[in-house]
Amino acid sequence: FQKVKELRPDIICLAGEAHEDLPVVGAVADVVVNNNFIDRGYLMIKTAHDLGCDTFVHVSFPRHMSYETMARRVACMQEACNDFGMTFVMETAPDPTDTSAGGMDGAVAFMKEHTPQWIEKYGQNSAYFCTNDGETAPMLAALLENGGYFIEADLPSPLMGYPEALGGLDTTAEAGDFEAITAKVEKAIEAAGGAGRFGTWTVSWGYTLSSGLGEYAYALLSGNAELQNADDIAAAFKVASGKDWAGANYKTADGAKLDSVKLMYADTYVMGKGYMHVTDVE
Repeated sequence: FQKVKELRPDIICLAGEAHEDLPVVGAVADVVVNNNFIDRGYLMIKTAHDLGCDTFVHVSFPRHMSYETMARRVACMQEACNDFGMTFVMETAPDPTDTSAGGMDGAVAFMKEHTPQWIEKYGQNSAYFCTNDGETAPMLAALLENGGYFIEADLPSPLMGYPEALGGLDTTAEAGDFEAITAKVEKAIEAAGGAGRFGTWTVSWGYTLSSGLGEYAYALLSGNAELQNADDIAAAFKVASGKDWAGANYKTADGAKLDSVKLMYADTYVMGKGYMHVTDVE
């Protein structure tokens, strides 16, 4: 983005799910859109509490915890656990980018081995969350087999980890139809004995982010949207997904607005139980 702006400052640069600290990437991008990790840090704990969980286990590694967004979400989770009288636990898994630790294969093997141990340690009323997409499927498979809860993935989607965890569930025929995909995953979860313990968003955050930013770019170039307008971005995301989205600008601790936007499709759908919450972003 820095090079693009040096050569062509007229080119609009949109960042989706940036890992850099928001003021850093916001200095070179025209718009930065991330999932609303702040509200989700609270709402995932609330959902776990509403399902009867007494412990929330967060699984990550130092590289991810060095990101401001992920570290801030952990802080929100910890405070929410305090509010709801729950125990918050941090567990460490291998970083899949670390080839000395076996890379992704080593990380997957670690999750297969350790998730049942965590369930035995923290009990059947414990809920689990991991920050790495590749480690999600083995965690889900172990939870299906051994008990415990899963509220939603780091980047939520009915396709995030579920088809693999369910033995290679084929969703080819449902491609692009996320209501049909969710229904198929839900049926398989219920058949595996996981009803009421596994949650997701009923749309894909990754799919919607890519397609939605494309819709937003088209609206900008057509003169039908403004930069940094959260309502315009939410409208573009609705075009991409068919669902309503809530959005707002991030602010610093002293209330100053950052050149970035947070968005949330405000539901967690627990398969076999239904929607758990809907919230407005403030």
